[in-house]
Amino acid sequence: MILRNNYYLTTLAIITMGISVLSCKNKAKKTAVTEKEKTVYPSDVIPFMDEFKILCGDGKSFNDLANVEHKDFFYVENENNTNWVVYKAPNSGVTSKTSSNTRTELGQKEEWKPDTGGKLTGTLKVKHVSTSGDARVAASYSVVIGQIHGTEGHENEPLKIFYKKFPGHTKGSVFWNYEINTKGDNSKRWDYSTAVWGYDMSIVGDTPNTYPTEPEDGIELGEEFSYEINVYKGIMYLTFKSGGHETKQFTKSLIQTDFGTSSDIPEQIVTLYAAIGRDGVERDSAYAGELQNFKQGAYNQTNGKDPEENIVWHTGSETYNGDIKKQYENGCYTEVWFKEATVGSGTPPQH
Repeated sequence: MILRNNYYLTTLAIITMGISVLSCKNKAKKTAVTEKEKTVYPSDVIPFMDEFKILCGDGKSFNDLANVEHKDFFYVENENNTNWVVYKAPNSGVTSKTSSNTRTELGQKEEWKPDTGGKLTGTLKVKHVSTSGDARVAASYSVVIGQIHGTEGHENEPLKIFYKKFPGHTKGSVFWNYEINTKGDNSKRWDYSTAVWGYDMSIVGDTPNTYPTEPEDGIELGEEFSYEINVYKGIMYLTFKSGGHETKQFTKSLIQTDFGTSSDIPEQIVTLYAAIGRDGVERDSAYAGELQNFKQGAYNQTNGKDPEENIVWHTGSETYNGDIKKQYENGCYTEVWFKEATVGSGTPPQH
């Protein structure tokens, strides 16, 4: 009887152990599934990702953005129960063949012409801009958060929306630039800058380490704002909104130039670009008939190039020889968060 009882007890123990192991395996499997289900991708936050591709700050690109993330460059953060798509780029990484600047930025797959038009919106906050640079250089401490980019001809940019904040300042500036579609030699191209909140691009420091007075109506890091780019029948309509700030609206033709002769060149350009000799004029029809697309994300404007070679665009930032980890550790990067964005056709203006 004792032997029989021991046999039953042993058998019961083996069965119990098997059930326990199976239960642990199922629990581990469920945990793994649960963890997988917890992953939130940028395409879950902003549905238009299927219409874009992306180039990241380490040179990695993705043409299909469904359920894609790239840690340390393109991913989702949750803050106060709100999901944000994060775009992060070092001062020096791997960039496109036509640029000196590193980006983690979406590029629209579809192309359109100004007379056809299109619309891009974004609600965002800039979390960080480079703290390294040269205060005399207009591009220092700045990031482009949205743009229209030409894809033929000179491939210039009829619109770049910037955020810029000088070190030590609490408030930064939002401004937008129009780059001329140069008549003839494109080496003479320049950007005309218009302030939204704070300064335009031309306000710079007197020395590499001295800064202008902090803008009174600027935007802080982490402060939410939005933009709408609406191109309709060749005219670009821009709207900028932020709580506690005046809504700003602007209109600019993309099919008829304002800068067709030397006498049309603004004083801002004469002053800012004098050192690098850029004094071109624009073709009469501006960007009419040329293909464009939208871009959105973090296009870092701070680079390690020598300011003495180009006092407008070469910012002389610290880049740690391209070591991305060291740049992130030492403030030599930019980071932009978007919680909403849309893309579509241009619409009749509301103003």
